[in-house]
Amino acid sequence: MNVKKIIVAGSTGSIGQQTLAAARSLGVRVCGLLANANIKLLEDQIREFSPGCAVVADEEKYKELKLRVKDLNVRLLCGPGAIGEMIAEEDPAIVVNGIAGIAGLRCTLATVRAKKRLALANKESLVVAGELVTRLVEELSVQILPVDSEHSAIFQCLMAGHKSEVKSLILTASGGPFFGKSGEFLKDVSVSQVLRHPSWKMGQKITVDSATLINKGFEVLEAGWLFGVDLERIKVLIHPQSIVHSMVEFVDNSVVAQMSVPDMTGVIAYALTFPKRAQSVIAELDLAKIKSLDFFEVDNDTFHGISLARRAAALGGLYPCALNGANEQLVEMFLSGKVKFAAMTEVLSDCLESLNFKNIEMNEENLMLADDLARKYVVSHV
Repeated sequence: MNVKKIIVAGSTGSIGQQTLAAARSLGVRVCGLLANANIKLLEDQIREFSPGCAVVADEEKYKELKLRVKDLNVRLLCGPGAIGEMIAEEDPAIVVNGIAGIAGLRCTLATVRAKKRLALANKESLVVAGELVTRLVEELSVQILPVDSEHSAIFQCLMAGHKSEVKSLILTASGGPFFGKSGEFLKDVSVSQVLRHPSWKMGQKITVDSATLINKGFEVLEAGWLFGVDLERIKVLIHPQSIVHSMVEFVDNSVVAQMSVPDMTGVIAYALTFPKRAQSVIAELDLAKIKSLDFFEVDNDTFHGISLARRAAALGGLYPCALNGANEQLVEMFLSGKVKFAAMTEVLSDCLESLNFKNIEMNEENLMLADDLARKYVVSHV
């Protein structure tokens, strides 16, 4: 295995915890941790993995954690530049960005600017700032390894041919908890129903996004930036079993697929050990037991998430950032009972058509402005 040291950003979240499980299994050295406010769990992680450095985003929690780990030899940091400082100090072989939402963009940019390999689970970095991030990646010759079942699958399938031979990318989606349901059914679904994902164990935010299919829409945009493929050549199929994680269709009409049981630990382990493969950290795939693999077209008339993401991409510039910000705000409001599930995509559509970001430069300051304006629009229109 070629990875000696890693930093895990978003270590107390779903991806972060699974990354630490993979590191534990693979014997990878964790030299840095970053979390927002869950300091009880972060303290436990610091005591187990003994990183040289840890970052806490929340200033009050940072002060509290200093008292809790004063018996340990760990340097604690806080503030906007903390992640860059930790990367420079610890010199990791790879940074795993498992931070949820647009908050993960700072970690992505800091990692790329430090010329470190990035294992990217934070899709928002490319959704909101794909042009900015990919330009930096090319300038600094940084490698991004996708930590997402669909994009990892495509990354692996692309090894079967040359980029010039790719006809289309085919992302698969489980369909979420409401596959096959009507718009009428969706009007009164509860938070608990939405969070009951049939295949994956994920955080609340991404589980809601999976139910609206906005997550799959964002994955379409992410795939376009990651693999340099026009969005018109990126397709989506519903695959309820979540065994085929994605496919690549080549110009000779052959299709290469990647399959495994639905377990993110395997995807994470692949990113940590690439270009080698580690011994199994997930269960073996038993196709005879599964018996059948089904595929269906997306019901875009009922679920508008993918269409909305494509619309934002067509508008270009800051519009994908605005869509992401509006969606993050809406998910938060849905989880707290302030908006109905069926109303979410309608508000997102209105937001895209109402805000004007044409001819505004793509930079970090304007991205934050677009995010803020979109959130305010949602709050005032729900």
